[in-house]
Parts: sequence; structure tokens; C-alpha cells
Amino acid sequence: HGEFIKTVQQRGAAVINARKLSSAMSAAKAISDHMHDFVVGSGGKVVSMGVVSDGSYNVEPGLVYSFPVICQAGTWKIQQGYKIDTFSRKMMDETMAELQQERDVAQGFLNKD
Repeated sequence: HGEFIKTVQQRGAAVINARKLSSAMSAAKAISDHMHDFVVGSGGKVVSMGVVSDGSYNVEPGLVYSFPVICQAGTWKIQQGYKIDTFSRKMMDETMAELQQERDVAQGFLNKD
């Protein structure tokens, strides 16, 4: 798993090196694809999308987290039943902890006088 994680962590630099351009265009394309799937629908295809957790996969309810979803006409539904192995659970829990911390920091800024 180590090499895969390293590759994912360095994907922005890889885009820059391959295209000799900023990874901003790649991010813009991903945002466009994401919004297309949400508004138009994903055609029955499962896509990964950051949505508000309903507690699925033991992710804190209310936390915005990436889930497998199917989109249809501006709605999304988290897809259930995917098996989570021990390594994936560990990574998911670490991601959840990072997102909780980021949320708490952001709320701290919002609550300042």
C-alpha cells in the first residue's frame, strides 16, 4: 500500500511534471465532472463524491466525506455494502480525524468576535 499512497499524495506534482502546467486545470476538470454528475446524474454509475455523512461506513454523521454515490437529477444516494478491509478502515479513520480537525479549526475562526 505504501507506493500507492505515495503516488496519490504526489499526484498534483505528477500532473505539473507531465503537462508542464499547473494542476489547476486538472482540478477544474474534476470539479466540472463532479458537478455534471450531481446535476445531470451519473447514469447509474457509482462515483466518489464529497457529501454530508448520514453515518454510513461509520463516518461521523454531518461530516462532509467522500462516499460512493449514485447521482440523479441533483440528488445523491450513498451506496451501501462495500467491504472495508482493515487497511482501508485505518485510512478512512485517519481521513475522518483530519476532516474533523479541519472542521473544528474552521469553526473556531467563524466563532471569533
